[in-house]
Amino acid sequence: MTATADLYDERGEELDSLALPFHDLGGRVEFDGAVRTVRCHRDNALVKAVLATPGEGAVLVIDGGGSLESALVGDLIAASAVENGWAGIIVHGAIRDRVALADLPIGIKALGSNPRKSAKAGIGEVDEPVTIAGVAFTPGAHVWADADGILVER
Repeated sequence: MTATADLYDERGEELDSLALPFHDLGGRVEFDGAVRTVRCHRDNALVKAVLATPGEGAVLVIDGGGSLESALVGDLIAASAVENGWAGIIVHGAIRDRVALADLPIGIKALGSNPRKSAKAGIGEVDEPVTIAGVAFTPGAHVWADADGILVER
């Protein structure tokens, strides 16, 4: 994968850069793929369901509203994502099981962690455009992530 800084130098205004302090929490720091989305707030049932389907190298962008009050991804959900061929997970919110996630061969970026579980009611939306910190993530667009940050096609 081309480094995000080099990719931005090449493509510039064709890309948006997400200006939030995401942490690298998975076993891979560099990842990219087609965008899939889930919008949910403190409820990870849809996240679990989507990551249990074939990922085909996609990246799931989860808009949890930036909440750090409960985790949207933990070790079991992330392990399912690995088994199903997802390239990465970007969580605008919290994860849990940091030590276990670091051992999985998948890219995971999140704002932080919290051991508290999320609700399981299935409230939210799947594969709808989401906007995080002014950056639009449209299903099917391409997203790149590495130690420098996150870029997505406009």
